[in-house]
Amino acid sequence: MRGMTKEQLVENIKKKGSFLCIGLDVDLDKIPPFLLEYEDPIFEFNKRIIDATKDLCVAYKPNIAFYECHGTKGWEALKKTVDYIPDDIFTIADAKRGDIGNTSHYYAKTFFEYMNFDSVTVAPYMGVDSVTPFLEYDGKWVILLALTSNKGALDFQFTTDINGEKLFEKVLKKSAAWGNSSQLMYVVGATRSEAIGEVRAMSPDYFFLVPGVGAQGGSLEDVATYGWNDSCGILVNSSRGIIYAGNEEDFADKARLAALDLQSQMAKILKEKGL
Repeated sequence: MRGMTKEQLVENIKKKGSFLCIGLDVDLDKIPPFLLEYEDPIFEFNKRIIDATKDLCVAYKPNIAFYECHGTKGWEALKKTVDYIPDDIFTIADAKRGDIGNTSHYYAKTFFEYMNFDSVTVAPYMGVDSVTPFLEYDGKWVILLALTSNKGALDFQFTTDINGEKLFEKVLKKSAAWGNSSQLMYVVGATRSEAIGEVRAMSPDYFFLVPGVGAQGGSLEDVATYGWNDSCGILVNSSRGIIYAGNEEDFADKARLAALDLQSQMAKILKEKGL
């Protein structure tokens, strides 16, 4: 069974000069048309992206919605993709699950045992009993939604209680008692750069998964400024900006160039930060 410690993740970041996570969000309407002739176009696309970028990133993050919409074929493509990813690269099931304890137990079983991901994104809204089943797996990680990058984040996450505490702050405080920084990470959106600093102040030792850099307009420099800790502490995700950088037969080469551009910036930041 796959698994990765915090120390191994940090070592990979140092070795590759990268804290890049590549989102494998495969839209059949966007991939190069010639791939549709393959028996499994989703896996063929992912395979070529992985081959072209695996030395430049430390994590891959398939968004489960892009697979399950295709039924059994989608799930098969997802399983083949996870099995194809090298063991020294962190895998994230971007599933955003979170339900009552017994249901979460089976979600955890799906993604950690059958699919064999290293981690899964989980929504905290239903509280501790919806999250702890995911935390019972040694070497596996929960990535809890804390402060997201979408417009609708303002609907709930920034609302305050009578003491002036924001909802995302309450999530951070409460969840710190559920899991430590070797099994729990937080999703923190790049489009709210100064708020990343607030989250970092509350959670100094935890890793953040940071979406929103690139196509959504987030700044890598701002993320590093506000989100950094002594172990780097950030995984910056880019999906569309890398995997759809090209739409011809050389799409994987174009994806590599886009990933290399981000990785080069990250290597410079790591060097400046002493890592």
